[in-house]
Amino acid sequence: MITALACILMNSTPTLNIEDLAKQVDEKRLRATVEKLASWPNRNTNNPTLTEAADWIAGEFRQIPGIEVEIMKYEIQKGQRVPETKEVVQVIATLPGTDPSLKAHRIAIGGHLDTINMGPEGISGKAPGANDDASGVAAALECARILSQQKFKRTLHFIAFSGEEQGLLGSTALAKRAKAEAWNIDAVLSNDMIANSQNKRGDKEANAVRVFSEETETHEGRELARVMEFLQRESGSKHRINLVFRRDRFGRGGDHTPFNREGFTAIRVVEQHEEYSHQHTDQDLPEFMDWRYHGENTRLNLRMLAHFANAEAAPTQVRVDRRQGYESRVTWKGNAGQEYRVYWRLTTSPTWQGATTVKGLEALLPKYHKDDYVFAVSAVGGVPIVAE
Repeated sequence: MITALACILMNSTPTLNIEDLAKQVDEKRLRATVEKLASWPNRNTNNPTLTEAADWIAGEFRQIPGIEVEIMKYEIQKGQRVPETKEVVQVIATLPGTDPSLKAHRIAIGGHLDTINMGPEGISGKAPGANDDASGVAAALECARILSQQKFKRTLHFIAFSGEEQGLLGSTALAKRAKAEAWNIDAVLSNDMIANSQNKRGDKEANAVRVFSEETETHEGRELARVMEFLQRESGSKHRINLVFRRDRFGRGGDHTPFNREGFTAIRVVEQHEEYSHQHTDQDLPEFMDWRYHGENTRLNLRMLAHFANAEAAPTQVRVDRRQGYESRVTWKGNAGQEYRVYWRLTTSPTWQGATTVKGLEALLPKYHKDDYVFAVSAVGGVPIVAE
């Protein structure tokens, strides 16, 4: 399947050094954002505290030059975890793209602003929500602060969702709005709990994060996840992406899923080891967070956004020559003057194992036999389109 995502990734322009941008991630700023959000007794979507926190986040975004801010209002219906039907808010910050032919395409990063206490106190219970999910909101805000200093071809959205703990209500409202308004959302990076590196059982992993994706004909989440893992490896970072080939954790959900349901490509980024005793309780506190780990996960997101937002048009009609022989010839349609990347992996490999950059509309791969390998092509740095 070839969709809008296939054309979202390209290496940065010569003046853009992505690693220099990644170095600007400030763990002290991340911590300050988390501590401020955790200072509310809770940020339950049903309570005025959610609106107060949303207003504060919107104010932080408004201080960033070039960022446009929307307080999106939507209605939640009475039901489980929602005592009464009411209007609630969430925050969408936007960095408009600069390329007239590409700025209608949107890349999004988000975390959920709301919290919940699953104890007997209900919606009034203390729920600081430092890791779940002030960590994701702080990452989006930090990426906005840094990326706003640059010009990107595509439009970037930085989102603080609400209603996640009531059943993904805010992301569902935005995904349905995006579908109704024919938004070209090429990728959504949902970050939910990205700052805890160990649990009470003794598991610890400060150099890896999980990325969940599903494979389906309706979107390209699996290929987005694969190329994220490849680009992170290629960056030289020691912070690994561990791919998990399922939509989300077993029996659970996140804000990427409503976008998947509407046909948009979205993935979930989440820490390697969760501490369940802190989730949805009064113990989800900043003091339990690993700020270096939080910083590395934010840098990962920033790298991906910087690649994605400068993408040019992707190839189409990617094909492997069916003639028998010892080599493999891959062809595609596109701009003959543009550079493309050709990827390969053994049929048994879950990740791309190598890539080469070529200029033109074909590549001859003498060492990789089409019986044994899967091939794909993208714009340089782009999401690979698997060859047929």
